[in-house]
Amino acid sequence: MRRWHLRRRAPPGASPGTLVADPSAHPTSVRVMAWGRDGLHEAPLESPAEIPALLERFDVTWVDVQGVRDVERVRALGEALGLHALALEDVVNVHQRPKIEDFEDHLFIVARMPLADGVSGTEQVAMFLGERYLVTFQERPGDCFDPVRQRARQSSRLRGQGPDYLAYALLDAGVDSFFPVLEGAGERIESLERDATERPDRVDMARIQAVKRELLILRRAVWPTREMLAAFLREESTLVDPRTRVYLRDCYDHTVQLMDVLETYREVASGLVELYLSSLSMRMNEVMKVLTVIATIFIPLSFLAGIYGMNFDRDASPWNMPELGWVYGYPFALGLMVLVAAVLLGYFWRRGWLGRAARRDEP
Repeated sequence: MRRWHLRRRAPPGASPGTLVADPSAHPTSVRVMAWGRDGLHEAPLESPAEIPALLERFDVTWVDVQGVRDVERVRALGEALGLHALALEDVVNVHQRPKIEDFEDHLFIVARMPLADGVSGTEQVAMFLGERYLVTFQERPGDCFDPVRQRARQSSRLRGQGPDYLAYALLDAGVDSFFPVLEGAGERIESLERDATERPDRVDMARIQAVKRELLILRRAVWPTREMLAAFLREESTLVDPRTRVYLRDCYDHTVQLMDVLETYREVASGLVELYLSSLSMRMNEVMKVLTVIATIFIPLSFLAGIYGMNFDRDASPWNMPELGWVYGYPFALGLMVLVAAVLLGYFWRRGWLGRAARRDEP
């Protein structure tokens, strides 16, 4: 199970901008993808010292960092690009809420995206948007950005835009990756709802709690992402082209759709517990009704059997069990029992106490 609670590594009272490595973090690897008049350049970044030459040579330089265990390398990248120390601290502490901050010469954006390995949860993506560059920091290898990389390799519209459009494309890919996760959660909720109605004995409460927890984690990622995109649209920065804001509005609309679906699923998931308990109660009532009918039928039969089982001496009095001397006494006793049981069953049926539903014409 993935740990989702807050765990800050920097000690209380530490100097602002202190970078503390997380031993459980993934190893740091850096790749660069840049394009401009000289075409496309894609290769691992051996040293941050290569960045100034890349910025001079290409129009857009995308530095993609996966894993933040090597804080010294993170600090070196920050020094090479002049990134703010407080923002770098937020990069290492990967529990940040989606947000956007303006540091004059660059924008700092924090977003979240679903895990690429199918495990329930999200991971942090930090972006630094500059005039000619975009730097992304991811918690682990594997992401939803491969379609964006493929578009860049194919000389699409992406290659003709600035780094602000690249930032939009990555944010849009991250937001859209939540839709398949929600679809999977919706299918599980539908299955649980069907089982809770038709076969409540097969429903596991742990499955319901797991879905509710997953939806809570998704909400903690989508809700602030919507606020972050709204702030991004309001941000008056020269680093964002007005033409890019049109696409940002579309990305914002996607987060609104996600929140609508997410809130609907959360309401249905919250009602699953009540539906499950109600279904169990109804099934228990059906069982108790059958048992009560059986017990009610056998009460008079037991009474009759008890009477005919009394050992009174027939020779002592002519009133002592005269039926025992009758030739039809035994068939009469059995027939009386069958008649009583049939009368009771007929009465229960007319009252609507037998069957799946009571008769509508009976009070």
